[in-house]
Amino acid sequence: MMQIETIVCYRICRQFMHHVVRRRIQHVRLGSSLKIAMNFMYHRRYSSKVTGIVLGIETSCDDTGCAIVDSNGKILGEALNSQQQIHLNHGGIIPPIARDLHKQHIEHVVHDALRIASIELSDVDAIATTVKPGLPLSLVVGMNYGKHLSRTSGKPLIPVHHMEAHALTIRMVQKVDFPFLVLLISGGHCLLAVVQAVDKFLLLGQSLDDAPGEAFDKAARRLKLRNLPEFRTLSGGRAIELAASKSTDPQAFEFPMVMAQYRDCNFSMAGIKNCVRRHILQQEKLHGVEGDELIPDVFNLCAGIQMAVTRHLCQRLQRGMEFVTLQNLLPRDNKTLVCISECMFN
Repeated sequence: MMQIETIVCYRICRQFMHHVVRRRIQHVRLGSSLKIAMNFMYHRRYSSKVTGIVLGIETSCDDTGCAIVDSNGKILGEALNSQQQIHLNHGGIIPPIARDLHKQHIEHVVHDALRIASIELSDVDAIATTVKPGLPLSLVVGMNYGKHLSRTSGKPLIPVHHMEAHALTIRMVQKVDFPFLVLLISGGHCLLAVVQAVDKFLLLGQSLDDAPGEAFDKAARRLKLRNLPEFRTLSGGRAIELAASKSTDPQAFEFPMVMAQYRDCNFSMAGIKNCVRRHILQQEKLHGVEGDELIPDVFNLCAGIQMAVTRHLCQRLQRGMEFVTLQNLLPRDNKTLVCISECMFN
């Protein structure tokens, strides 16, 4: 699912839309003019429909996304501009370049989403935008454009925590009751939490340093996988996955169990990254690898990296599941685990 899933979620719509719908029904019954003051110096203006509509903007990293969603969770229109190939050419995401590309494309991405939804900005009831976490230079572009739309249209602005939105997205496509356990794995973040309600999260663990996606990207870059034609257009995580699938001996390289002695559910990729670096340096020295050459055993090393990251995630997740069971945080007859985000492919 595209990254704009972070803005098309119940957190954006549910509480605000229920309020709007109640006020509109009251307006119809009383025949009075609808004026809702939302802690602003002037009255906000809303369209005349009972079903609420939110325009969401996502610029937390390297994709410029916009989606139009109604209070029933239906996506009316969406548009996305991907920067992936540009950043691949630079060997990774360059924040200033990401910012400039967001500025260049955000207006037409929003217009495309409105056009696909066959509505005007005046038909929207609220503007939502990702405010954290993410790349600061990228986030500020979406926030500023969201504020601009809010000022010019007289619509309220809804700030969105995009990791919380990731956790709630599953409820748009599948029936999942609260509470449930969620493992979020993305390029910049990793966390484990119990989702107790739309706006209530019990955090069990999170990244202490690098996230899995970042570790995959750095490993793929250091291994120089882009020098192979079939990997040239792939992100770091997908390149590692494809290379691992070609392995003949996934256990050729040893990786330690990270944080096994820590009695918590936090995540850390620093140890795995350092181990990858040592293996690469040893192989390059052993085989006399120079310049753009790849180490001969690159596929087996990629398999080892993927296994090490997966083992670490599973070990921390198991601790979380045992804690949830001991504390009775999930119903005994309906224990649900949701795993979501792009690194789940690995």
